[in-house]
This record gives sequence, structure tokens and C-alpha cells, in this order.
Amino acid sequence: MAQNGKILILKLQGRRLSLLINGNQILSARAQNDTAAAVGDICIGKVQSISPNINAAFIDLGKKYLTFLPITEATSAFVLNRKPDGRLKAGDEVLVQIAKEPMKTKLAGVTTGLSLPGQYVVVGLKQKGAKDGIQVSAKLDASRQAHFRASQKLKEISAHFRLIVRTNAETLDSEEPLLAEAEALADTLTHILKIASSRTCYSCLYRNKPDYVSFVENAYRNEYEEVITDLPEVYDTLSEPCKEADIPLRLYEDSLLPLYKLYAVEQRLQELTDKKVWLKSGGYLVIEPTEALISIDVNTGKCESGKDKEETFYRINREAAEMIAVHLRARNLSGMILVDFINLKSRERETALLEYMRTLLKKDPIPARALDMTALGLMELTRKKVAPSLAEQLSAERNRLT
Repeated sequence: MAQNGKILILKLQGRRLSLLINGNQILSARAQNDTAAAVGDICIGKVQSISPNINAAFIDLGKKYLTFLPITEATSAFVLNRKPDGRLKAGDEVLVQIAKEPMKTKLAGVTTGLSLPGQYVVVGLKQKGAKDGIQVSAKLDASRQAHFRASQKLKEISAHFRLIVRTNAETLDSEEPLLAEAEALADTLTHILKIASSRTCYSCLYRNKPDYVSFVENAYRNEYEEVITDLPEVYDTLSEPCKEADIPLRLYEDSLLPLYKLYAVEQRLQELTDKKVWLKSGGYLVIEPTEALISIDVNTGKCESGKDKEETFYRINREAAEMIAVHLRARNLSGMILVDFINLKSRERETALLEYMRTLLKKDPIPARALDMTALGLMELTRKKVAPSLAEQLSAERNRLT
């Protein structure tokens, strides 16, 4: 796939877009405005109030930017302005990290489980009940998993920190870049904890990397061959990390044909917000997000059924499953997803379709699963919520709120 895959970073209609594309398909997309606080930032906030009913605290990060902290995460070790007595109180100053963006009517979420992600590894503070030792991505092959778990240097770091080896480590010929990154992140986290008690409330002790840097780092390296941007400041920021990771980076400078026009970005984004998605076979999907769940309907459309309808329907369903996996990731759809595939008479083929969907979802960087078929013949999928959907990111209302 990397033969034609590219990451584009550009500005369009006041938003910075990060796009992973292959051929004529957007595989992953991110739209963001520059805001005062972003996911990954570590700040000193003040407890505005405690809500026992929902077992949560509301943390003000300054300028009335309210966030949500579950009480179960409010460990006394992060209360900075008094001697801890085990309970969080209004007025307390706490060290938190922004963990979730605001979504629809929900506030941004924060955590006291501080962690710093790199391209190959994540280093975080140890938490009660969390697994000790080195955690390794299950998507790495068994031999690499065993190699990283046996690394003496990684064991030394994991004795003091929570350590996770990411899927991107599969691209490494040597573990040296990973070790250097892990040590640097551990040093940074140690420094943050050291200076926290001497900083004033609402201070930001750590600014996360710009969203486009994380986008490049989180993309599977085998999905793209180069990064292209027409923004000089983005090119300057990415030059060093791309050089270190051996990722080709190009500054696009053709003023006669803007980058967004060259790759038909507006048209492709429109396709990711349309309800109807056409399949090559002539069938189509109807994707409808609601407050409670996302429904996806598979239709035969213009497809000719031929003599063997069952075979045709199964073929359309497999094609639909492939397109659904692409659009869940590209649109960043999450939560409960119900898919109404074309009815199949064969139980074996229905089971095969479920297994095929599971195989496709394993390729998604965000945890996603195909659970089962309901009594009404609907396939149940779930995808972890980590950020607003692409439609929310692009909406004018969200632009005003941020």
C-alpha cells in the first residue's frame, strides 16, 4: 500500500488538515484549529466543584476552560497546594493531562495518569492496578514482542515507569532509536513532576506535539511513502523527526496548482460526509450517525444479481465490509455501530462475513471489534472513542466553540 500512499498536511477553510491518502481514498483524516489546550497537554488546574452524583470533579484549566475528571483518578499525589488527606476538594490545585477532546455536549476529559507518547514507545506514570513490566503491541510478531520484553534497558525504564512499545516499532532494524526515545520521554516526565510544585495554578508544564506530528507518528509506516505539505512552518517542524525516522518529506511550492486542488481534497472530504457511499459493484452504503449509535445499511443498488443471488449478495457484503472498515477509520466513527448487511440464507456465509469483518477491523489503529450478529441479522461493531468524528471536526459550530 505504501507504493502510492501519502500524508498531506495543508490548510483549508481556516482549518489545518492532516490526511492519509491512497489512490483516490482518504484512509485517515484530522481537522483541527489552534486552541489554548490540546490532548496531551499537562497543566495545573483548579477544582471548581465536586459532583458526587456522577463521581467526578470539574477542573478549570484557566480562562473558564472546564474539564471532567473521574474521582477514581483523582489520586492525592497530584494535589499540589495542600497536604493530601485522601479527598479532593473545591479549590485544590491538581496536576492533570488532557486525555479527551470535548465531544458534542461533553467536556474535555482529563486524567492524573500522565503519559508521553513517542513514535515507537509510550512512557507513563505507574498506576494502581496497572500491569507491571513492558507492554508490547499485540500487532507486532511474536519474535519482536519477545525481543522487546527481554530488553534489559527497557526493563530498567519499566521499573520506574509504565512502558508500552508501539506498533511502529516493527519498522526498526535496531532498537537504539526506541531506547533513546524511551529514555528521553522518561527524563521529560521526571522533569515535569519535579517542577510542578513550584509553578502557579493554570500553568501548562508540557505542550504536546502539534497534531500533525502525532498524525505522522501514529500512521502505519507501511501505508505511505512520503509526507507532503505546502506550509513552511509545518515543513520546518517535521524536518528533524522525519529525518530521524527516515520518512521522505516534501515542501510543495506550486502556486498555480494548490496542494488541495492537486489531490481534490474538497471532493474527497465531501465524500466522507455524505450519507451515501457507492461501491464498485453498483451497491451502496447508507451511513447515519445518531445520538445513541451509528447505523449502516447495505443495499444492492444497481448491481445485477445474476443467476446465483446468494453468491452475488455475499460478494456485495464483502465489498461493503471493506468499505465500512475504511469509512469507520476515515470518518473517525466510534461507539456502537449496527450494520444491516444484505440477508444471506447460508449460516456458513454469514459466519464467514463476520470473521472477514473482524479481520478488516484488526488493521484499524483504533481498537475496533465485530462482536456478533443480532437475532434480527444486524452485525454489531464497536470502535473506541478517542476523538470527535471528522464531521464534528469540520463543523462550523465546533469551529466557533474552539
